[in-house]
Amino acid sequence: MSYPSQSAAVTIRPATPEDVSTLVALIKALAEYEKLAHEVTGTAEELTQFLFGDRPYAEAIMAEVDGTTAGMALFFYNFSTFLMQPGLYLEDLFVLPAYRRQGIGQALLVYLGKLALAKGCGRFEWSVLDWNTPAIEFYRQMGAELKPEWQLCRVTGEALQAFAAMT
Repeated sequence: MSYPSQSAAVTIRPATPEDVSTLVALIKALAEYEKLAHEVTGTAEELTQFLFGDRPYAEAIMAEVDGTTAGMALFFYNFSTFLMQPGLYLEDLFVLPAYRRQGIGQALLVYLGKLALAKGCGRFEWSVLDWNTPAIEFYRQMGAELKPEWQLCRVTGEALQAFAAMT
């Protein structure tokens, strides 16, 4: 499924297995920006398996300007018990610094919004770090509602092992 972006020079397309090394580089750049580089522990092989294997768990789209990668978005589907409909969850969106403020982030979000509607999703959601003021302002300008009453809960690594072992 392809949607035109607002700028003729920007192309948004689904990622392919050939994009994995580029996706890994973008993920690492995002982690650096978010001061979370120490949390990047996955491999290109794992990313390939979980995006393009027998049972994909997520999808990615690429943003290109004149054939050069400018950014990406990684997303997956979830389900709303209250809406009783699927939802689209944007795990990460990243635009390289040299390409910011050119409509690329908006093009990625609009593409995903259209995809969510095409797939019958009742909502499109994502999280943003509370210190990332430029992103918060951008999302608000696009019409996103921030939900301050919700707190993200996460269990990973050894804590997940212990969590799953509880009786």
